[in-house]
Amino acid sequence: MDRKQHWEHVYETKQPTDVSWFQAVPSRSLELIATSGVSATSRIIDIGGGDAVLVDALLDLGHERITVLDLSGAALRRAQARLGSRAANVTWIEGDVTTATLAEGAYDLWHDRAVFHFLTDPIDRARYISTATNAVRIGGTAIIATFALDGPTRCSGLEVAQYSPQDIGDVFGDDFTFVRGFVDVHVTPSGGEQRFSYAVLQRVALDGSVRATASWGLLDGDLTKDRPR
Repeated sequence: MDRKQHWEHVYETKQPTDVSWFQAVPSRSLELIATSGVSATSRIIDIGGGDAVLVDALLDLGHERITVLDLSGAALRRAQARLGSRAANVTWIEGDVTTATLAEGAYDLWHDRAVFHFLTDPIDRARYISTATNAVRIGGTAIIATFALDGPTRCSGLEVAQYSPQDIGDVFGDDFTFVRGFVDVHVTPSGGEQRFSYAVLQRVALDGSVRATASWGLLDGDLTKDRPR
């Protein structure tokens, strides 16, 4: 079973609360997006958004330019059905982020909770980072959440990679600067706990400069803030 077949099967056979990554309220993601400096008209892309409710919350907050990219068409159709007429206000992309073609500088904010850690092949990771580097505008933000070093080693029957917040910043290289990071505990629908590393990165120009600066507030649990790489 290839990657797309795997995720189509997951979303065709499981309900939202059957998967460990389900969040009724994506509070950490919403806090980070709110403090990133984006406005209602900023261009936001949710990578692997599937049928998660982050898009609902962003629409509720008045965001007007949201894109959801996911490998699974079944997941996207479930989200669209849930949103009803509001689905027309979202751009939906069915595709693999490691091979997707996104316009240069197309997004002000790139959000990924629990996709990057599934990329255990170095080639796939490099392709993902290349896509993000191209698609996030200079000065834009990438929010990446993965399993922490003491988090799960497998999820949905697949092996995963584990990262500290600083590891995420390091692997994204010199095109992004590490702004902040922390480890958070996610409680699964079954009551288990999973530790996630969050990293906030800012896209920089080739000379290392940043053409726009967000006003970063401090969140509980921050490990580092404005640490230069």
